[in-house]
Amino acid sequence: MSEVKIHPLAVVEKGAELDLGVEIGPYAFVGCRVRIGARTRVGAHAVVTGNTTIGEDNEIFAFASVGHVPQDLKYRGEDSRLEIGNRNRIREFATLHLGTLGGGMVTRVGDDNLLMNYTHVAHDCQIGNRVIVANGTQLGGHVIVEDYAVIGALSGVHQFVRVGESAIVGGGSMVTQDVPPFCNATGNRATLHGLNVVGLTRRGFSPELIRQLKRAYRIVFRSGLTVAEAVARVRAEMPNVPEVERFIRFVETSSRGVCR
Repeated sequence: MSEVKIHPLAVVEKGAELDLGVEIGPYAFVGCRVRIGARTRVGAHAVVTGNTTIGEDNEIFAFASVGHVPQDLKYRGEDSRLEIGNRNRIREFATLHLGTLGGGMVTRVGDDNLLMNYTHVAHDCQIGNRVIVANGTQLGGHVIVEDYAVIGALSGVHQFVRVGESAIVGGGSMVTQDVPPFCNATGNRATLHGLNVVGLTRRGFSPELIRQLKRAYRIVFRSGLTVAEAVARVRAEMPNVPEVERFIRFVETSSRGVCR
């Protein structure tokens, strides 16, 4: 690995920790409490500040703003954090904020995610792995986005909403309730439109597993049963299918209610 490369026009405050192979572009700023892992690149004019830890092989593009204080009027300067994993791409003008006392003190982004231009990741969000958040999408505070989820461009996700594993949210959607795993949600306000079959197929789900998930979906959302009745029926008819169990567990534990 090569040594750290800091452009002469960049500002890196004393106390920042940069691992081998890190590159800092012109006019970028890296604050004194930032830790950046090996081979991560910070582009021109990007700002990385606050109590922020970034893993390896990330790319932070020009004008991104990473680690600033949250836009939460309840924030009182508590020593909260932002944690970013490995191999993420954070595109131009994206904003990622620190956590708050009311949300566990940490905002987290996992591994292998793509946050496109002008996306906003608010305080206390928890983003899993291999998530795609498209251009202009705004995630409110405390939002949870599980692994492999895709959120289309110009969407808004209300605070405290969960977007489940391998779900897809259509472009321009306003999401005010939880989106169950494996589902397709679109609209203002977002409603369900079946499963994310294309995404599940690309992920390698077998036709039989997709068939079982479709059956569970119909029981939960199309049978007219209450949630408790539907969940009990799914568990009785499709035991020992981990993906089905994750689907119904998500639905029965929703505090905001799920999109329908």
